[in-house]
Amino acid sequence: MVALPMRVRFRGITVREVALIDGPAGWGEFGAFLEYPPAEAALWLASGIEAAYGVSPVPRRDRIPINATVPAVPAAQVPEVLARFPGAATAKVKVAEPGQTLADDIARVAAVRALVPVVRVDANGGWTVDQAVQAAASLGPLEYLEQPCATVEELAQLRRLIDVPVAADESIRKADDPFRVVALAAADIAVVKVAPLGGVSRLLEIATAIGIPLVVSSALDSAVGMSRGLLAAACLPDLSHACGLGTGGLFVEDVVDAAPPVDGYLPVGPVTPDPARLAGLAVGPDRRQWWIERVRECHALW
Repeated sequence: MVALPMRVRFRGITVREVALIDGPAGWGEFGAFLEYPPAEAALWLASGIEAAYGVSPVPRRDRIPINATVPAVPAAQVPEVLARFPGAATAKVKVAEPGQTLADDIARVAAVRALVPVVRVDANGGWTVDQAVQAAASLGPLEYLEQPCATVEELAQLRRLIDVPVAADESIRKADDPFRVVALAAADIAVVKVAPLGGVSRLLEIATAIGIPLVVSSALDSAVGMSRGLLAAACLPDLSHACGLGTGGLFVEDVVDAAPPVDGYLPVGPVTPDPARLAGLAVGPDRRQWWIERVRECHALW
């Protein structure tokens, strides 16, 4: 179990804790966010076990285009964040942060657009339909709005009101029925993440059945978990959008020296943690016991 310090607050945290699994097939990661209940976290454990003990599919490509990820930082901090994503031609910008305003979002997006040609935004379900309509009209040209509203019904309503494409994230990975967004014509794009869906195999099953373009994204993974996201993206028959798999740059330190993006791409391949990093980043005894109990609880549901 390791604790990875972050350069900026992201998703409300400044330290990312994950448990790593060393198995005969390689390394896996169990990193369900701390507030997730056991039934939801069990899928993340299944993903880690798949990586450590399962048979991995054969990739179709050896590198993946990635987007820069810009947290809800002040506009003045944007150049510093983007510098961690050399060559990225697409940026995903967090918006609708609690305590911030649309004016904050507009300033941040404008600062990103001045440096990166293609911009997408992620609201994590933080807007009402009316707020999303206003944002779509105010933020300038966008590749898409990711999870602008919380429910599938709201996404479907919004999609009829705006010209900007709508992408679904939480409405797929946190839903009992991930195909409902397609049944209700609620999204143009599906954002999918390996761990919350239960592994690479399950993600590829959804890719086969869902019928809309996919963007593989990170769940704020360590380099171990990120390698599985890159593998999933490498196995997709079609990859028409940059993927959100460059968040390793948000960590001060990771379990390996992760390969930096080259011309906006990351290589596909397995990751073996550095033993010295595992020791140096290890959580304390109390947190280690917490994670052991969490693994037991989730494994009983898997």
